[in-house]
Amino acid sequence: MDSQEKPRPQGEPIKWHPAFFDAIQLELLEYRNSLEFLYEYQLTAEPLRVDTVIIKKPPELRIDKNFARMFREFNLVEYKSPEDYLSVNDFYKVYGYACLYAAFNGVPITGLTLTFVLTRFPRELLKHLGEVRRYAISETYPGIREVRGDIVPIQIIESKRLAPEDNLWLKSLSGDLDLESTRVILQEGSKKGKEVPIRAYLDVILRANSAMIREVLNMSDSTLTIETVFEESGLAAKYRLKGKEEGKEEARLEIARNLLELGWTVEQAARTSRLSIEKVQALYEDTR
Repeated sequence: MDSQEKPRPQGEPIKWHPAFFDAIQLELLEYRNSLEFLYEYQLTAEPLRVDTVIIKKPPELRIDKNFARMFREFNLVEYKSPEDYLSVNDFYKVYGYACLYAAFNGVPITGLTLTFVLTRFPRELLKHLGEVRRYAISETYPGIREVRGDIVPIQIIESKRLAPEDNLWLKSLSGDLDLESTRVILQEGSKKGKEVPIRAYLDVILRANSAMIREVLNMSDSTLTIETVFEESGLAAKYRLKGKEEGKEEARLEIARNLLELGWTVEQAARTSRLSIEKVQALYEDTR
């Protein structure tokens, strides 16, 4: 950002959890026909939800993916966004979800696994699990810790320490991507958008790394444009639909503001938000 440039106004909050749901499906893309992914699975009539449930079909399926090799038939995954952390209380709450899932669905507790995915190192939790619960904890792969000593297999994934060649999508779900990581994500995201829905994932990446996105797209050797990324990933259609459904000019202005923050030109933002060029130009000048 130029030193004389005013900070751009904040848009709507970044929704990390739908992006994580896209990311874990991308990591297991080659097994997509044998896995069922359930988003925010509701455990009871009350609002008790686990972030993601992954069900193997068939149950004996062997998955050759670092974090999924421990998977059994039913696999509960809890995700913490980059701003959040995994506390001791969080651990027991989600462990309780696993017990509820087994009881309410009539499945054996031995058919479940529990995975926690986070960005911030869970120092207090690891200390508690080792000293109080007497669990054995070991790092089986970079960023992946196996917790042994319970009837339910448990693992804790520290996403920022994952190897990009093994877990590109989970590792890159952050707001501090470097230039090369951003370039790879944009290129791969444009390709994968034709195979699976990843709009939520790219939406978060674009919002959380807008300055780096602009730098990549402005590189002289870049074959990408912001329009191709949005069109091929389905994000452009999402924004158009949002503006059409909400209808109100304030909603359309918010869409245009977000697109300008991501590096779109006034003309591009006007076409997608369905506002006049004059209104978007005024919005652009107001945020500079």
